[in-house]
Amino acid sequence: MPRLILVRHGQSQWNLENRFTGWWDVDLTAKGEEEARAAGSLLKAKGMLPTLAFTSLQTRAIRTLHLALEAAGRVWIPETKDWRLNERHYGGLTGLDKAETAAKHGDEQVRIWRRSFDIPPPVLEDGSEFDLKADPRYAGIAIPSSESLKDTIARVLPYYEAAIAPALRAGEVVLVAAHGNSLRALVKHLSGISDADITGLEIPTGQPIVYELDESLTALERYYLAER
Repeated sequence: MPRLILVRHGQSQWNLENRFTGWWDVDLTAKGEEEARAAGSLLKAKGMLPTLAFTSLQTRAIRTLHLALEAAGRVWIPETKDWRLNERHYGGLTGLDKAETAAKHGDEQVRIWRRSFDIPPPVLEDGSEFDLKADPRYAGIAIPSSESLKDTIARVLPYYEAAIAPALRAGEVVLVAAHGNSLRALVKHLSGISDADITGLEIPTGQPIVYELDESLTALERYYLAER
């Protein structure tokens, strides 16, 4: 039966610093590297070995994938990188300290920006130090200026249907190393979670989530591999 494994990237430097990251490219911390290796070691120990991998265009997810595959002895499997698996774009919040932002705008406003389903943060202004228009990895891509979770889902799910679902139907064991919100999009779809409830779902870093699917890619079971 088809099997999908989801892994959120390990701790990043801005996770550690409690800053809004979004599309900005931040690397893993030493702890994040260890989380990624631990995820791969767990895959190997449980015999849950991927045959195909997908990730975003962001360093923290790519390195998580590579470190996990190295630990699992699977560095040779094919992998695909795509911007549609990127983290949600945090717009004008990018780079800001979360606690300082709450002190300035109020806890409730920050909660709305972070946890509402369809209200995006303020847009990222052109010319900001976090403007990605000159980044060669996004050449030809209409880079968003801000995204809600709903916006993120609107790009992740078509990519899942076009690229990941066919691989699952073909019998591949698929590993997706991505981000909290791009993975929320997949979990929402596969587990049928409501708009209201998905915003409260926490996806921990470096913990493989396994979906056992039927032939129509309907979820039969979802579990953390560490609990099996």
